[in-house]
Amino acid sequence: MSDAALKQDEGEFTFADYLTWDDEERWELIDGKAYIMSSPSQYHQDISGGIFGVLWTYLRGKPCRVYAAPFDVRLFPRWDNRDKTLVQPDLLVICDKTKTDGQRYNGAPDMVIEILSPSTAERDLEEKFALYQQAGVQEYWIVDPWNKTIEVNLLIAGRYVQTKYDQTGQVPVSILPGCRIDFPGIWEYADAWA
Repeated sequence: MSDAALKQDEGEFTFADYLTWDDEERWELIDGKAYIMSSPSQYHQDISGGIFGVLWTYLRGKPCRVYAAPFDVRLFPRWDNRDKTLVQPDLLVICDKTKTDGQRYNGAPDMVIEILSPSTAERDLEEKFALYQQAGVQEYWIVDPWNKTIEVNLLIAGRYVQTKYDQTGQVPVSILPGCRIDFPGIWEYADAWA
């Protein structure tokens, strides 16, 4: 059995453990459980790239930044590295540069976007939803490429309030006033090579 398979089947891990792993795999830790991250499909990458492009263009010259996976996020960092959650969102927007250490973000991003894929959909919809809400991620988008919908979750009084958009509209980014993502264009671009 490979080291990767052993990690997924073994007990609880912390960020301190993660720092000792020297394999070539990408990992997430969800409440101490290790999950290997497989490479996303071309279709997934086309959608991610389209959204990234819009956000990057909008944020140019502004204090916030957008990053794409792989980029480690420690949602609940501890000084002793015993925290048990490290995620790699598909896209994230961060506005507090004091929480970066040159390799990862230590705290809740301002915005997270997850694009559903067969291997991660359940975690994105359930476990990560709860973690992002608990950590205080202000805006959490779930992009469903199969149904071409976008679920926007805004944190209000500590709970997510959801708005769902279908494939036909532009979706406003609440934390970035004036920024809108043209999803018909994103779908058209991704579908052209699907």
